[in-house]
Amino acid sequence: MNDNLCFLNGEYLPLSQAKVSVLDRAFIFGDGIYEVTPVYGQRLFRFDEHMARMARGLAKIRIANPATREQWLERCRRLVAALHERTGAEDQVVYIQVSRGVAPRDHVMPEGVTPTVFMMCNPMKPASAEQRHHGVACVTARDFRWERGDIKSTSLLGNVLARQISADHGATETLMFRDGWLTEAAASNVWIVHEGALLGPPKSEHVLEGIRVELLRELCEETGIAYNLRPISEADVLAADEVMLSSATKEVLPVTKIDGQPVGHGALRGKPGPVYARLYEAYQAAKRTMSI
Repeated sequence: MNDNLCFLNGEYLPLSQAKVSVLDRAFIFGDGIYEVTPVYGQRLFRFDEHMARMARGLAKIRIANPATREQWLERCRRLVAALHERTGAEDQVVYIQVSRGVAPRDHVMPEGVTPTVFMMCNPMKPASAEQRHHGVACVTARDFRWERGDIKSTSLLGNVLARQISADHGATETLMFRDGWLTEAAASNVWIVHEGALLGPPKSEHVLEGIRVELLRELCEETGIAYNLRPISEADVLAADEVMLSSATKEVLPVTKIDGQPVGHGALRGKPGPVYARLYEAYQAAKRTMSI
């Protein structure tokens, strides 16, 4: 892995040779934005949507976007090709991080600082066939993270602590609730199915606008599944017909156990449901048509 090619501040070099100042504000403050773009068959999936979200995040923390779409695309493609040549990996994830840059330690945002830009690729680690067949277990927790979950910040300690809760219980994710209302999981968006409709939390400063939020809306429209974003209580989640996670690497993934109790009702209790099956199939088709 340390010999994989990466991009740092205009230079392509082995990951083992990439060095950043200890005064970089991402290191000192977590003052930066990151983005993760999936790659299927060496093609970038929903690239423009990922770039648009990154641009929104940069604007929210007052960092000028340091590259054009074409520059980002060229860098991504070069790194994808390099990893494929070295490892044969067809499916990958591209990680992009932009920090405010290097400056003397001071909480106030410095002016005239050049952003630090770092990019790398890794082979994708998709959900296993067993996870898709049986579903995964999750636990619940209070959403104790900061108030700006809409910013894909490199300040991820809250998410690290939340994800560790599920790891400590042998679960895949931690479903989080703020004042009794669903926000998201530690590293995923969360969905429920009620009477055949796919429901997710509404857009807010507490929830990251996952790229799959719009994608699943499109897939629901294609497949005739009702779709709505509305407040979802903890009771709604525990009583749901189906529960799912979505993220760049999970795609859509069924949750079949929450806090040790099976999800769903009747014959499908504790098993992946029909809405998940339809969305997963539609997602696979989208990967073939929405990649560049």
